[in-house]
Amino acid sequence: MTNTSSARSTRRQFLKTTGALGGAMLATPLLSRRAFAAPTEITMLAWYGHAEPDVVADFEAEHNVKFKPKYYTGGDNMLGLIAQSPPGTFDIILSDAEYVQQLNAAGYIEALDPKDYPFDDYFPEFQKFAGHWQDGTLYSVFTRFGFLGVAYNTEAITEKEAMTYNVFWNEKLKGKVGHFDWHLPNLGEISLLNGNAAPFDIDATAFEKLREKTTTLRPQIGGFFDYGGTFSSLQNGQMLAMAGIGDWITGTLEKNGAKVRSVIPAEGGLQWTESFSIGRGSSKADIAKKWIQYITSAKGQVKSANMAAYPALIPNQKGWELLAKETPEEAKRQGMLLNESNVMDLIRSGRIHYRQLPIQQGLEDWNDFWSDYKGA
Repeated sequence: MTNTSSARSTRRQFLKTTGALGGAMLATPLLSRRAFAAPTEITMLAWYGHAEPDVVADFEAEHNVKFKPKYYTGGDNMLGLIAQSPPGTFDIILSDAEYVQQLNAAGYIEALDPKDYPFDDYFPEFQKFAGHWQDGTLYSVFTRFGFLGVAYNTEAITEKEAMTYNVFWNEKLKGKVGHFDWHLPNLGEISLLNGNAAPFDIDATAFEKLREKTTTLRPQIGGFFDYGGTFSSLQNGQMLAMAGIGDWITGTLEKNGAKVRSVIPAEGGLQWTESFSIGRGSSKADIAKKWIQYITSAKGQVKSANMAAYPALIPNQKGWELLAKETPEEAKRQGMLLNESNVMDLIRSGRIHYRQLPIQQGLEDWNDFWSDYKGA
């Protein structure tokens, strides 16, 4: 009798408890119950680092999504990956600004509503950035940028020596100069050295001089490096100078103790610019839009500036203000402090030139020369 009574009591308690739990589950707000659902997978085509936890974890948790990245190096590689994939493969596409028009012309990205994004918080120079619009329609949202100049080992080269691209021809650097393996930044820098005020808009004569000047650098070159190789070759001293890069590489290394730095030389520097678009045919365009809104907000901009893979400058002024509060050392290191001399002064003084696709030659002309140069 005791055992039977105990069993009935236990059963009643079990039913009471599970009933209470069921009621609680039904009463749980929809937002909380989403935590029990499998996350929605979002595909992102981007440079390495953009879908890593330090950038996306907060957004993933808030929206119950999981980014699935496909990383590339260089705009040509990006275009090739999209061309080889069915429409709708990539929900979000990060591209260098000079490739936005090609993405649009090929029908790879969706039109966007500018009212959805915080352009009023951007510096005026970036509110309607060249190439992101076509016939008044927006196709990509500017999210981060940086400068390219001379990257160098501070124990081998002085800052004064690094203040001209001619340093790459210095005899003490023979076999110790590296190239980031992409023709646009490297040839653009040497075009500036040749005195071309518009380094990517040069006629046939200037292009021939660019090829001649670049060819004379070949005996100095110790290697052509991808993203990871550029990091390691500068970090371990294999290369003492690097053409075609800037603080997006050396900033990370410098923060980790490497004796490297980047400067904008007297001839000027180039600006790289990254922007987000929504892939044509994406079935998840709504969440893709929310991602772009997040990463261009002040909070998202701080994450972008501090991205572990490679740091960047940000176009949102409210992002600058928040960066100065949350990571003031990095805001100062990158020159993003309002009310004092900062990186916008470099742009406004004319020392920075936007990286572009070639204007008077085809992209294949520059690419073919680069291939020949590498094989020499």
